[in-house]
This record gives sequence, C-alpha cells and structure tokens, in this order.
Amino acid sequence: MNDVKEILQVICRNEEIAQKFFEIETSILTIHNFRDLFEKLLTEIHDKFSVPHVWMAMTEDNDVYRLLDRMTPANTFGERLRVVEAKAFDELVGDGTATILADEGLERFKALLPEGARYALGSLAVVPLTYEGKAIGSLNLGDSSPERYAPGMEASLLRQLAVKVSVCLANVMAHERLAMLAFRDPLTDLLNRRVMEQVLRREFDRAKRYGTELAVVFLDIDRFKEINDRHGHDTGDEVLKWVGNRLVAMSRQSDVVARFAGDEFVIVLPNTSAERAYRFVDRLQTFFLSTHLAHDGKVIPVSVSCGIATIADAGLTDAISMLKKADERLYQSKNSKKE
Repeated sequence: MNDVKEILQVICRNEEIAQKFFEIETSILTIHNFRDLFEKLLTEIHDKFSVPHVWMAMTEDNDVYRLLDRMTPANTFGERLRVVEAKAFDELVGDGTATILADEGLERFKALLPEGARYALGSLAVVPLTYEGKAIGSLNLGDSSPERYAPGMEASLLRQLAVKVSVCLANVMAHERLAMLAFRDPLTDLLNRRVMEQVLRREFDRAKRYGTELAVVFLDIDRFKEINDRHGHDTGDEVLKWVGNRLVAMSRQSDVVARFAGDEFVIVLPNTSAERAYRFVDRLQTFFLSTHLAHDGKVIPVSVSCGIATIADAGLTDAISMLKKADERLYQSKNSKKE
C-alpha cells in the first residue's frame, strides 16, 4: 500500500513539474523581442522552480547575438547574459544536442558564469539553445545543492524547454529584423530620418518644458559625389559607413546619431549648449581632416561640413524649425568653403 502511495506521489509531483514547464513554454511563445523573452523566461524559471541562479550564455559569432547586440542597449541584461567565445563554448557543450548536468568539477564552466558573479554552486544544468540547427548559447540553471542537477537525472523536460526557447528565438529574430528595418538605415545601421525626427520632437518638447539646453548638428560629407565618381559607389558606401561609425564613437551615449539622407547625417545633443556643440563639431572636423579612410588599397581623404542650431536660437517654434535652422547653417558653412 505504501508503495502505491509513493508511486502516486511521484506521479503527482511529475505532473506538477510538467505543468510548470508547460506554463513557462506557453508564456514565451508569443513574445517578439529579446528583452521580454529573456526577462519572462528567466524570471518564470526562477519563480516556479525556486532556482537561485538562472541566466543565459551566448556566443558572439552568430546572427542571434549580433542582432541582439544591435537592438538592445549595452548592459540591458546585466548578469543575466554572458557572452562567450565560440571556441570555449564548443569545448563545453560539443554539438549542442545534449543537456549537461554536473555536480563536480564546476570550475570548468567558468566561461559560462556571468562576469563578476559569485555563485556558490553545488550543481549546474547547461541546456544548449540552437538557431538554424547550430548551438548558439545555453540556458543555465545553478543551485547550491549538489543533488539539484546531478548527472544521470531525467532531463527530458529541460530538453523540451530548450526546443521551445529555440523556436521562440527564431520568432524573435524575424520580428526584431522587421523592427530594425522600420527604424534603422540598412547601410549604416544608424537611426533613420523618421525616428530621428521623433526623437528631436521629444527632446525639443522636454527642453522647452524644463528649460534645459538642446543642440542639433546637421552634417554632410564634402565632395561626396567626387568620391563616388572617382572610386565607385561601393567605396562611397564604405565612406558612409565609416563616417557613421566614427560619429557614434565620438558622441556621448545620450546623443542620437542618424542618417538623414544620402551623405547627410544629424546628431541630436540633449543638454548641450551652443559652446559645447561647437567644441564637439571642432573635434569631429579635426578628426576627419587628420584621419583618412583606408579601403581596398586606397587612402581616401574625407572631410565634413556642419551646421549647428540650439534651442536658444531666435524664431524656433518646433523641432522641425530647429532642424531647418541647422540645415541652413550647414549650407552657409559649405558656401564659405567655396569662397
């Protein structure tokens, strides 16, 4: 009788566990962005199973991580995501088809642990995740108890969850790519004109409301048509990408860099006075005058012209009038170079 009772208890416990996995799988199937997928998945596992440490690891050499890195701000996931070298990951998980359960020698999994984490792990489950048939990362569960994820334990539900998460990653990839096309310039990966204008309107209204400073820089590449005519449009594209990358690298994290059209760029500078904006533009122009682009065995000189408008300028009624003022000053600057 006791044996029957124990068997029934095991069956009930297994059904409860399976139901929790089903609830987690159901909760993530309709998510279409990386941030919400990671947050929901890791939080649900932590809460439903009381797992002390739940995080993701992902290699850098795959389309999922490359898109995730472009679509989410730095440090969005904190300790919940560890970026791993592909070689180190492959050495740990092999072809990525098997869930790994370990309760000893856990130091060999150091590459998967979140940077700076001080986990007192007694056992670990590493559940590989795949995209287009290739292992690109893992879902990791850690516990202080050596018995929680001991080798030889049944792991079919974890494998099933990994399949569902991998399907979700494919869905998220499709939606995030569409989202990126909606607000990113496909050549330079900068924000496009439509999104930049939305940002400028928001910053203009905020600056007016709170009395803060705001500047906008309108910029284009000098003699860009000559570059295309002399070196070809492929080289012209490389120039546009290089200039865009340098503008981002030389801007603050709070600044917004966008491709406006053709060889024109716009930089929105929140909380920036006219004096600081002109110093910023001086740095940009000095850099491009002193640094040439090396491409396809050629050294290509690149210089830029800039126009600056600030919210303190007279006659500005809205964000678009501010942008037009910066555009006018850009062409004044270009005309002065021709004289």
